[in-house]
Amino acid sequence: MATAEDFHRLDARIGKICEVLDFPEAKKPSYKLKIDFGPEIGIKKSCAQLTKTYKKEELEGKLVLCVVNLTPKTIGPEVSEVLTLGVPDKNGNCVPVRPDSEIPLGSKLY
Repeated sequence: MATAEDFHRLDARIGKICEVLDFPEAKKPSYKLKIDFGPEIGIKKSCAQLTKTYKKEELEGKLVLCVVNLTPKTIGPEVSEVLTLGVPDKNGNCVPVRPDSEIPLGSKLY
């Protein structure tokens, strides 16, 4: 079982998707995202399986919750620097965790 200390080691922050690109090299349909976390963290890259639930233009400008302090993961030819958090919808497709109001970029989950 995870402890509260384990949870607090994760650094989950709000970022704004500023660019969405196709990722045809991925084994599972995915997008390449550039996410802005504000001046403290800057812009980071993520790969996310959101193609079944969103068109690229629907994602640009959206706020998302990401873990920013995990070891980068190589996915095909890309490096995913942050983990974009999501949950499955009723069909099992990924829906990103997003706030329902404007939150300053870089705000930390607590």
